[in-house]
Amino acid sequence: MDFELTARTRDLLDRLQVFMDDHVYPAETVYDAQVAAAANRHEQPQVMRDLQAKARELGLWNLFMTHGSWGAGLTNLEYAPLMELAGRSIIGPEALNCSAPDTGNMEILAMYGTPEQQEQWLRPLLDCEIRSAFAMTEPAVASSDARNITATIRRDGDDYVLNGRKWYTSGILDPDCKLVIFMGKSDPSASTYRQQSMILVPADAPGVEVLRDLTMFGYEDRLGHGEVQFTDVRVPASNMLGAEGDGFAIAQGRLGPGRMHYAMRAIGFAERALSMMCRRAVDREAFGGPLADQGVVREWIARSRVEIDQARLLTLKAAWLMDTQGNAAARSEVAAIKVVAMEVAHKVVDRAVQTYGAAGVSEDTVLARLFAITRALQIADGPNEVHLRTIGNLELAGYRKPADAATYQGGRA
Repeated sequence: MDFELTARTRDLLDRLQVFMDDHVYPAETVYDAQVAAAANRHEQPQVMRDLQAKARELGLWNLFMTHGSWGAGLTNLEYAPLMELAGRSIIGPEALNCSAPDTGNMEILAMYGTPEQQEQWLRPLLDCEIRSAFAMTEPAVASSDARNITATIRRDGDDYVLNGRKWYTSGILDPDCKLVIFMGKSDPSASTYRQQSMILVPADAPGVEVLRDLTMFGYEDRLGHGEVQFTDVRVPASNMLGAEGDGFAIAQGRLGPGRMHYAMRAIGFAERALSMMCRRAVDREAFGGPLADQGVVREWIARSRVEIDQARLLTLKAAWLMDTQGNAAARSEVAAIKVVAMEVAHKVVDRAVQTYGAAGVSEDTVLARLFAITRALQIADGPNEVHLRTIGNLELAGYRKPADAATYQGGRA
């Protein structure tokens, strides 16, 4: 394994560092102020539009896209350190058009979309003319097991008719959201992993009703996390993504690379929190000296450094495997980084909060919001327990008896 930065990555990192220092970090408070002052708090603030224009000018745009000629053409290993740096700011990925849920939606459109679907939806998403949402999770079932999904996609002549209730449909409150990728059961009688399909739904289609916006630990996301009712929503059959029954496979194709993106962004969160903790430790005095003189604080800092570096190396290994052997070969490592990176980020943020004391739980720093985000991300995109289950099954596969192995569906590729 070789994690040496390529010349292309070094150049992009240098440019991105300047962009973050000169434009993104100074814009954070402006972003929040503009969102708070807006008549519609889900509308993209002007400062973000300015940041995105600058990012395009600097060639820091759509760096996540590895498929075909649609994006920068970076490998996962090249992209990983860039997302870590962008992830040090909550608004960093959005400034580069590299933020969820659009990244995953654009990737599956590039992988599975027809030329007509790509022209209608992918191209304007890449240009950030529109935004999108992903409707998979449902409130009434444990959606970490996609087989539980109850929403339906029923063929009716030249159309499909959709019914079901989704929630935490991220992005749907943004006025620029024009596309919803909807996952539902199209054939309950098919084999287990061929029952689900994904279909492209215009956000303004009749029957799509946003019931409420959901918060995360009380925080309202600018893009919104909608609970959405789909009632007899009719869309053309040509809106099917891939073929009927491809939904489960598409979901896995979407979520695998996305977990690497999440992991590197979480490491960025952790690095931001560690930097804040170190500054606080040397600047703040208690009991006759700086906090940095307290052994427990030095231990927090040391453990944070070790844990961040471990998480980063594991994530780079997963990215390398995805690039060299394919996503299936990295299945265990991708599951591992989703667990490890989120847990490490949350622990480091928690230590930083403790170092800041009362200021750490206030809105005077970014730490309280990072605390909420890093905790929520241990559930989003599959809870940690599901990923640990996957890792455990893969690890045990080589020890199973032949009779058990014959019926086991997992295993290393």
